[in-house]
Amino acid sequence: MKSIKINGKEIYNFCEPYVIAEIGANHNGDIELAKFMIDAAINCGADAVKFQSWTPTSLVSKEEYDRNQKYNDSAKKHFGSLKEMIEKYYLTREQHFELNQYCADKGVDFCSTPFSKEETDLLEELDVPFYKIASMDINNLQLLSYVAQKNKPVVVSTGMATLAEIENALNTLYKNGCNDVSLLHCISIYPPLYEDIHLNNITMMQKTFGVPVGFSDHTIGYSIPLASVALGACIIEKHFTTDKDLPGWDHEISADPAEMTIICYESKNIAKSLGSYTRVVSKAEQEKKLKFRRSIVTLKELKAGHILTMDDLTSKRPGTGISPDLMDQLVGRTLKKDVAEDSLLTWDNII
Repeated sequence: MKSIKINGKEIYNFCEPYVIAEIGANHNGDIELAKFMIDAAINCGADAVKFQSWTPTSLVSKEEYDRNQKYNDSAKKHFGSLKEMIEKYYLTREQHFELNQYCADKGVDFCSTPFSKEETDLLEELDVPFYKIASMDINNLQLLSYVAQKNKPVVVSTGMATLAEIENALNTLYKNGCNDVSLLHCISIYPPLYEDIHLNNITMMQKTFGVPVGFSDHTIGYSIPLASVALGACIIEKHFTTDKDLPGWDHEISADPAEMTIICYESKNIAKSLGSYTRVVSKAEQEKKLKFRRSIVTLKELKAGHILTMDDLTSKRPGTGISPDLMDQLVGRTLKKDVAEDSLLTWDNII
């Protein structure tokens, strides 16, 4: 089974999931809020916190800025223009270093999504444990080639991508020296309709590409990421906030601390519970049999020499005597000693 390692943790299909709390830009440009969210994610049990590494010039073109001069937003989740939000919400170089050190001091993995070669180099300086490629960049072969050469594991979201594009992305990473790759099934709608999620794609990609496959989730709540674990999702990436009512792009569809706690702990319980394809009766269940199963008992007092009939027998707890599935073998047999009514028969009673 193919696997990757992130900070010494082995990631493979059907393992206990590596849970990434995707803070992204939910810090809203406030470094103290970012630290508060890191602490909250740690308390929830997340393995990693993830940010996004972009600048006002690395992600959005002038034409896109010009088309988005004002948000028509009655919910007041946005303000001003796209450019104003980008300039407020991006993390500076110094903030990257500060948050990386904060995570190191707290014992949680710091990771981020680079959107350019320069940001990839910045994350390399921070010695991130892996690189995350956003769905929008699965066909950005130049960026994939550059990231692959950093000799770190790469986790690729597959939202909006065809199978051919996924295959091309994997081949680009392999060709440039990166063999430690995990895919994330993803639907790039916030939130998607349930009928558009197609969790069975997780199984399909496991079989098609032979790599660890996780799930990058944009649904509301926790039921769908937990369901993905039952299909073997080895990484769960979920947007995270401490307050769904904060202004900003993703707070409303993010998990809050109560939801993230459920995802972190219950996903591990689900992975443990999947167990083996081999039918196993545990030691505890073997012991339970003695109390909960039935044994053959007599319906009335019977004398030595009596030939047993079906009318003489029934079955009741406990399961310490002759099993009821052997009742046909007792019929026609002869008692060697007297037996009281409602007594468990044993083979010692039988000639």
